[in-house]
Amino acid sequence: MSRARSAIVGISGEALTDQERRLFLTHAPAGFILFQRNCCSRGQLQALTAELKGLFPDRWVPVLIDHEGGRVQRMKAPAWEPRLPAQAIGDMPPEAREEAVRLWAALLAGDLVDVGIDVDCLPVLDVLRPETTGAIGNRSFSADPGTVATLGKLTIDTFTELGVATVMKHLPGHGRATVDSHLAMPRLKASYGQLAAFDFLPFNICASKVPFAITAHIVFEAVDPDRPATESPKVIQEIIRGYIGFEGILISDDLSMKALEGPLEDRARRALAAGCDLPLLCDGHFDETETLLRCLPPMPEDRFALLQEARPVALKTPVKPAALAARLDQLISRYA
Repeated sequence: MSRARSAIVGISGEALTDQERRLFLTHAPAGFILFQRNCCSRGQLQALTAELKGLFPDRWVPVLIDHEGGRVQRMKAPAWEPRLPAQAIGDMPPEAREEAVRLWAALLAGDLVDVGIDVDCLPVLDVLRPETTGAIGNRSFSADPGTVATLGKLTIDTFTELGVATVMKHLPGHGRATVDSHLAMPRLKASYGQLAAFDFLPFNICASKVPFAITAHIVFEAVDPDRPATESPKVIQEIIRGYIGFEGILISDDLSMKALEGPLEDRARRALAAGCDLPLLCDGHFDETETLLRCLPPMPEDRFALLQEARPVALKTPVKPAALAARLDQLISRYA
């Protein structure tokens, strides 16, 4: 089984170009991530995911997407039903949340199973605060860390049962950021004690249940005042791997985000050196993708093996979205 290079990359459109196909066959990425530009219809998306997986028949090829519901839902109407954002579930009364989150998660997972996508970049385990940037907003379940942890665990469990792997994000916590890291570097001044009791808690509780996680491009001054989490050996080794206890495959947030500085290949190398397993490049621009894949080494053998072990068990019983959606609507109507 051939090992892949240490990267997850996007593609440009609704089907692979000949240029992309040649690149991926000679400089194979570990996996792919899809966006709205790649998602036109069910038939088109089924064909695309089959082609991506078919490039490397001797190994599992994870195909990721951000399918959270709300405004971060790459598979959009009219081909796909709009799904609720996480906070709509967190805002429900405690007695309704467990059933509601399982229904919500099953609807999201069912959308993906239908088109051959087997990794969803959720749950968002960032905890809401009054100052939280709108880049997170209602993507978070709640302002209560315990509620975020409980609903996050139930989301992970439901996806796992339905044959879709999950990716918790954004480690070790984006909730205190007042700046969108797509645009600039957030810097957090909270003490270690404040972070541990609040921001780190949902990740700590869910760490053993999830195979993948995504880092935050945020400077945590109490831990490493000089480097964002994605590029900080101290944050990754002492907090993410140590205190939080996450042992799975660690993915960087998108390397093209403006919080990071320097050439793309330097960003990727710093993320790898800090302890990320898979730098992530989302934009699908061929020249940048080629640059990244040519500069990165193959995954270390033990981490590649762990990636392959993360392959979810395929769903045996089809999801029935109409019945699930009707029941979720009943709950929402009852408790609105």
